[in-house]
Parts: sequence; structure tokens; C-alpha cells
Amino acid sequence: MASLSPLPPPNPSSSNPERSRALNKIPPFFTKIPSWISLSSSAASSSSSSPLPFIRKDKNQKGFLENLHLVSLSKQGRFHEARQFLSFMDSSGILIGADFYKILFESCGAQRSLHDGRFFHQHMLKNIGRSDSYGVPGDCLLRMYFDCAGFDDARKLFEEMPNKRLNDWGIMISGYAENGLFHEAIALFYKMKSDGFRLEPTIITCLLRASSTALELELGRQIHSYVVKTGLVPDVSVDTELVNLYVKCGCLESSALLLDHMVESNVVAWTSLMVGYTQAGRQVEALVLFDRMMQHGVELDHFVFSIVLKACSALEDREAGWQVHGCIIKLGMDSDVSAGTPIVDFYVKCGSIGDACNAFDRISQPNEVSWSAIITGYAQVDRFEECFEIFRYLRSRDMLLNSFIYTSLFQVCAALADPNSGSQLHADALKRGLVSKLYGESALVTMYSRSGNLDYARRTFELIAEPDTVAWTAIIAGCAYHGRASEALELFKRMQSHGVKPNSITFIGILNACSHSGLIFEAREYLDSMSKFYRVKPTVDHYNCMVDVYCRAGQLEEAFKLIDSGSFEPDALSWKILLGGCTTHQNVDLGKIAGENYLKMEPEDAAAYVLTFNMYASAGRWAEAASIRKMMNGRGVKKEVSCSWITVKDK
Repeated sequence: MASLSPLPPPNPSSSNPERSRALNKIPPFFTKIPSWISLSSSAASSSSSSPLPFIRKDKNQKGFLENLHLVSLSKQGRFHEARQFLSFMDSSGILIGADFYKILFESCGAQRSLHDGRFFHQHMLKNIGRSDSYGVPGDCLLRMYFDCAGFDDARKLFEEMPNKRLNDWGIMISGYAENGLFHEAIALFYKMKSDGFRLEPTIITCLLRASSTALELELGRQIHSYVVKTGLVPDVSVDTELVNLYVKCGCLESSALLLDHMVESNVVAWTSLMVGYTQAGRQVEALVLFDRMMQHGVELDHFVFSIVLKACSALEDREAGWQVHGCIIKLGMDSDVSAGTPIVDFYVKCGSIGDACNAFDRISQPNEVSWSAIITGYAQVDRFEECFEIFRYLRSRDMLLNSFIYTSLFQVCAALADPNSGSQLHADALKRGLVSKLYGESALVTMYSRSGNLDYARRTFELIAEPDTVAWTAIIAGCAYHGRASEALELFKRMQSHGVKPNSITFIGILNACSHSGLIFEAREYLDSMSKFYRVKPTVDHYNCMVDVYCRAGQLEEAFKLIDSGSFEPDALSWKILLGGCTTHQNVDLGKIAGENYLKMEPEDAAAYVLTFNMYASAGRWAEAASIRKMMNGRGVKKEVSCSWITVKDK
């Protein structure tokens, strides 16, 4: 296509008189350029990627440029200047157009400026009247007030609307629901029904989301019933929210039934049910559901794989985890941090540190969660030096460190009983502001208590604003470990008075405290109260603590009765504790039974032979002691040599 030549500039002496006359008839575009017009003020903000919305421009509209300048200021968040300019427009008799009012309200909502939103609303009412009469829909104002958290303003405006439309109801209900005002949203739902409005899928979706967040199962069922009765056209968003509602309320069978009957299921619905299964401890069903997802051709994402891998690690099913890992590799997702990190976490929880390292090395850009997972893995297999090497590497390169990494390192220091390194880490974390998280503070309490500095542990605990179960358990266990039983029991009473619910580990600390203090009756009371008042089922660890209580008090027959009662399945530690008690209190007959059971369960454990030998030797029964020594040598069991270590100049 030929290019058009530009017109020459007008020249009065041109040889073409007709063209000169035509050009002279064209009126000038501006008779006078207003002083307020500038490129910086009238143009949209350079940080804003979206242009002004479509504006119906009327060639005869007075003040179009002034309106444009006003909304440009508002979109840039320059509301003080916008209000000053509006004052100039008022004094000049220039009105704001309906489209421009909409943009002003949208700008106030985007900038969360409630004060300016109220100002422009009052200005519109003062100069024009009610919004609908001027072409500014009420829903525009409602959205603005909800965006600015002006909930009372939105409610007042809604109540004053003479003709409420379906869209207005929807904005109110969704606005309340999205801002956590669930009861207000639910009340509007009932009012809307009584006024004869038919609910649309978008409103139902918001209501279901509010019901699931507030765990209002009965309301959710009523909404579900309404959907069925009104014959609402199947909607994937409504069905997905219904599945999510029943999952959050623990009705997994209802969720599964809904998922089976969904006309168009999506990955969100499948994932929601899978999360429900894993949280309920139904890991096998989660894996079966994952298999069905693949058969249905549902698109899998990294979140799905993270849930499946958690289920595999909970089941200690390495083979299933390997298959999932293979699937991730086939999809080319293993180098992505969102998929690679759950793989690392899976192998760490399965104790396969080598596989965890290989998976970690394949991540192209590991984040702080990835590094935290690999540090935890090394700590679990007692490779503590690698943990500190990784930390030094991250710190030397100014890489992002989070509270999880410090928490893992606090646990390493606790395992090493290394208060010096722990104190340095604590100081470094404080400088970075990373000890404000509950889990980090709880790990600090454990670290100081296990390192023998219980006073520091207590001081750290008292600085926690709102200690949770983990923090209370850490300080109680620390006091019990160091023989300060009365302090541990007093802390437990404080924990109860604060309304914090104890968990299984808390009761282990309490029972240990009773054991060190010889509080047999109290220990029985605490053991009985676990299931009766706190709905915590006692495990073999709790019963072993009770066996220890009896043995320390010399009540060996009671300890044996508890083991033999069938209340729990005794393990090797149960018989080991009883054997130690029999050695201390010279009860060889009962000790023989304990020793035989201990050796039967742990034939490769040198401690079983040594403890049994010592019991016979201390009682002067050398023939039996010799037979134990012979048995130990015949089986090739050797006692590991004990050793101690000290730190000199950080080495």
C-alpha cells in the first residue's frame, strides 16, 4: 500500500487559494489551554496498567476535560488534589458526569479510601440526588463501601434503596461473606428468600463459602435443599462449594456422593475431598481417590501431588510414593519448587535422606521451605554438621531465611544439648525478627531446657504472648525432665486455666513429673482423665510412664499387673522399665519374667543382656548371670562403648 504524503504546513502565500480558504475555515482546537492541564496530572499513573474505562463522550458535554482530569487524579490516589479540583469545578458550575462518578467510586474502592468515598458520595447526593436517578447504579457504591470496609455505610445505603435489585442483594451477601461477616450474610439470605427473590448461582456460591468457613452445616444443608427444590441448573462452582462445605464439616460421605454426581467435576472438588480424607486419617481412601482422578483425566497440579505424598508418608508406603514421584517426573514438574519440595519432604519423613538429597538437587530454584525440609532430614539422621553447613551457606549468600529454618536448627541444638550454638542462633533470629512465630518460640524453650538451662527456657516461655499447646508442652516436659515436678504440675494447672487443651505429648510430661515426685495417685488420675475429659486416647508411651511411676515407688507387682492387664500392647520398653525396677528393688523372680520378655522382643539389643546380667549379679545369682553372658556372646551381641564429648573453642 502506498504511503500518504504528509500535508504541507499552511502558507498564506500558497499558490493554491482554494486550499488556503479551506484551512482558514477550520476552528482552532483550543482557544485557551487551561492552566491545570499537564501531562503529569491528566495522564494515568505510570504504575497503572489499565486505562480509564469506556466513557460516553458527548461532543456538546460541558467540562469533559475537567471531568477527565478529576478522575485521573483519583485513579492515581491523589484524592487531596482531586477534592481541591472538584471545588474549582463547583465554583465554575461544571457538573460531574455519571460515568465519571462511577470511576471516582471505583478509585476510592481500589485505594481503600473510605473517607474520600464518603466525600464523593455526599457530593453526588448534594448536587444531584439519589444515585439511581442520575444513572449511577447503587451496586457501584455498595462495592466501593465493601472494598473500603465501610460495612455500616453499605448496610445503610442498601436499606435506603427503594427498589432493590437482584444484583444489589448479591453484592451485599458476597461482601459480607468475603469479609468474614458470615452471620450478616446468612441473615440477608433468609430476608431475600422471604422477599421472594430467586437466588442465582453466584449468590449461592458466596453463601456456601460463608457456611463452610463458619462451619454452619445446617445452613449449608438448607441451601443445598433449596438448590435441589428449585431445580437450579447444575453449576460447577455451586457443586464445588457444596463438596468443600461437607468436607470442612466432616461429612466426607456426603462430599464423595456429590462428587460422583457432579456433571462437570474439576480439580478443586477432587482436591477438597482428598484433603478431607488425609485430615481424617483416611490415607488409603485419599490414594484411591487420586487413582480415580487419573482415570478421569483430571488435570493434576502440584497441590494434588503434595497431598498424595503426605498420605504416602503417613502410611509409610514408599512404593506408592515412588510411583507418585515417577508421575511427577513424567510430567516434567520435579524441577519446579512447588512439586519438588513435597517430594523432598516425603523422603525425609520416610527416613530416606539420600533420595531426599537427590530430589532436592533437581529443584531448579529451591526456596526457604525446600531448604528447611532438607535441614530437617539431616537432623533426623543425626547428621548435624550438614545442618549447620547449609545454614552457613544460606547466610553467607544473604539468601532468604525463615522461621522454619531457625526452628529446625533450634531442634538440632536441642538434640546436641549445645546451648552455645543455640544462643548464637537465637540472637541471629532475633535480629531478623524471626522468633515471633509460635513454633520457633516453642523450639527455643525445648532447646534451652534440654541444654540444661531451664531458667532461660522459663524466661523464653514467659515472653510468649499467647502460648499454644506446643509451647506449654515444651516447658512442662522441660521441668519434668530436670526433676522440677511440682513446677511442671503447677504449669499444667495454669495451662488449663488459660483454656489451652493438652495433647498426648503434654500428658507424657505430666506423668513423668509424677514419676519423679512419687505421686502415684495423681498419676492414675491424670491417666484416667485423658480419655474421660480430654478425649486423648492413652498410648503405650503413657502406660510405660505409669509403669515407671510404679517401679520408682517400688510397687513392682502393680507395674506387672498393668503390663499384664491387656489395657495396652506392651513393647520392649515396658519390660525394660520393669526389669530396671526389679534390679533396683531386688525382685529377681519378677525380673526374670521381665528379662525373658525383653530378650524375646529385642534379641539384638545389648542393653537387654546387660540389664538382665546386672540383676542376677547384684542378687549374687552368678550361674544365671553367666548363662546370660554366654547367650550374649553366642549371638554375637556386643555392647557399644560409651563416650563423652566436650567443646573447646567452638571445636
